Amino acid sequence: MKTTFSLSDFDFTLPEELIAQHPAAQRSASRLLDGRAAAAADRRFADLPDLLQPGDLLVFNDTKVVKARLFGQKSSGGKLELLIERVLSPSTDAGHEVAAHMKVSKKPLPGAVLQMDGGFTATLLGRWPEAHGPLYRFRLSSDPYALMAQHGHVPLPPYITHSDSADDEQRYQTVFAKHPGAVAAPTAALHFDEAMLAQLEARGVRRASVTLHVGAGTFQPVKTEVIAEHTMHFERFEVPATTHEAIAACKARGGRVVAVGTTTVRALESAAHFGPACKDTNIFITPGFEFQVVDLLLTNFHLPKSTLMMLISAFSGYAHIMALYQHAIAQRYRFFSYGDAMLLARQTPQPPTAQL
Repeated sequence: MKTTFSLSDFDFTLPEELIAQHPAAQRSASRLLDGRAAAAADRRFADLPDLLQPGDLLVFNDTKVVKARLFGQKSSGGKLELLIERVLSPSTDAGHEVAAHMKVSKKPLPGAVLQMDGGFTATLLGRWPEAHGPLYRFRLSSDPYALMAQHGHVPLPPYITHSDSADDEQRYQTVFAKHPGAVAAPTAALHFDEAMLAQLEARGVRRASVTLHVGAGTFQPVKTEVIAEHTMHFERFEVPATTHEAIAACKARGGRVVAVGTTTVRALESAAHFGPACKDTNIFITPGFEFQVVDLLLTNFHLPKSTLMMLISAFSGYAHIMALYQHAIAQRYRFFSYGDAMLLARQTPQPPTAQL
């Protein structure tokens, strides 16, 4: 069994036409690859209630995607784009500060006032979180959430090639999205509609939630062949006391904790490893990680050489995951955010070697 991994181990060849550019006609109409056993089983997502048991606990990420992509120009007239990663301060006249990625041909200097599409301004204050940080700190002229809602664009992933539309505004959002703050959707949860949630409840499957505001760093490529040298981005998260209680009750009755999406895994396992006081996580889950909470994982298909490929390999075993992906490619499953889903079981725990 392979125990030492490099970045190239998580690579695979994906035909471009398998990258889903649009969601399925209905949320629950996608396919589901059942990867819990050694042999893969091709199913429909509508089969999910039959694959779970009464007493199981589904845990969702209830973050809400904000229209975080804003466009504007410098005083010179040069075009620019901001992607708001995090709102930093309360919405008061002295606040309105955000941390953002900036795409522009030549970076303006601190103090520059940018004229944004929609008639508001963004004043560059410096880098964030420190003087040489990866993001930029801006003060907007009004409430950031209101400005994004009115003038922003849906921050579709880089592999989706069309501009955002009204359909994306609805479908790149879960039906139970509650807390604004994400710049990428918890995509495994996009498959659930109200009818599916009702079927699961009737089956006796319980439900709980976490909040993890997915950052743009989720698409950050790993640039070092030695994966332990990769620096993970931080994301804000919260696991409510009610969810901790629901998990304890689930374990006590012999149920299984089913994480809907890798973001939910990151939140649950961060709370378990670092304690309830932890509110920002850069947990890096790689093969050898010792899972403490999650028993089953419902997830979409991920990019080659991504940290999420490493996470699911840690969860279900590297060889098993790579075999499942080859099966999915051969069977023409749809990949990435708007693609199909897979259901995975946790492998036998291995000695912990993950980077936390």
